[in-house]
Amino acid sequence: MENNLSNGVFSFNLKISSYDIHPSAVYPIFIIGMLVYLFSVVSNLTILLLIATQKSLHKPMFYILFSLPLNDLIGITAVLPRVLIDIVTQEHTVYYPTCVIQAFFIHMFGGGTLFVLAAMSFDRYLAICKPLRYHAIMTPLTVAGVILLAWGMDFILILVLFLLQLRVRRCRSFIRNMYCSNFSLLGLSCGEDTTVNNIYGLFITAYMHLVTLGIQFFSYIQILLACVFNKQPDAKSKALNTCLAQLIVLGMFEFISVFTITTYRFPNVTATIRMTVGMMTFVISPVFNPIIYGMKTKEIRVSFLKIVKKRKIST
Repeated sequence: MENNLSNGVFSFNLKISSYDIHPSAVYPIFIIGMLVYLFSVVSNLTILLLIATQKSLHKPMFYILFSLPLNDLIGITAVLPRVLIDIVTQEHTVYYPTCVIQAFFIHMFGGGTLFVLAAMSFDRYLAICKPLRYHAIMTPLTVAGVILLAWGMDFILILVLFLLQLRVRRCRSFIRNMYCSNFSLLGLSCGEDTTVNNIYGLFITAYMHLVTLGIQFFSYIQILLACVFNKQPDAKSKALNTCLAQLIVLGMFEFISVFTITTYRFPNVTATIRMTVGMMTFVISPVFNPIIYGMKTKEIRVSFLKIVKKRKIST
């Protein structure tokens, strides 16, 4: 079927790769997947609601943090529900415009994670290294500008990536993955030269990493130096605790991303394993990020426990 679809006429009703799952395992996998998705939605919405409703969290740090669970919801919602439905229905089809939208949000999620973490590290750098000037610098206007810059850069870079696809004619109707991406959409081309698309794709990947990791490297080095030269133990402990969650999230995201890319470099790795590992990029972070911030960020933890205690008393 794949060969026929690869050499046929383009159709808006695309066929998409599927997992080789035994019939008896279909519904257990679907139920587990839905539980994972629901847990991610509830936990990320909890963080969002806490930041929105608790006055103790109405600070620049948490206004910027608000973007992270929002971005995680975009990532996991763009991928997991459609894959789970496909596993149950066994249709293995996707409408082309839907495929493009899914791919767009998937790439927005990846870039958004990097830009938001960079914005958060910059905020922590100012708070720890320039505490006396922090509130003068991080005014509501500055905070709004940092958030808009993070989302705006991500949106523009990804928008151009997909606008470049308009120049490519399509003669195939098979998506070589369980989800749609820029790469899989380019695979629908008529064998045209997609060098410009590939170069720009590599450019924005390198640009996003160099800029965002550069900002974080600078920020955390400055924070580390501030901790070393600060003689107050409490200041060191507070600085490390506020940065630890961000470093864990960044390390986890980069590890998953590198691991996913590595699987494509080994020909003996099966397509099913590659697709599964690829999906983990959009599932693991949205599931574990709210747990990490809930456990490692004192203000969020305290606010959550206060609400729980109030509900217990009221009942």
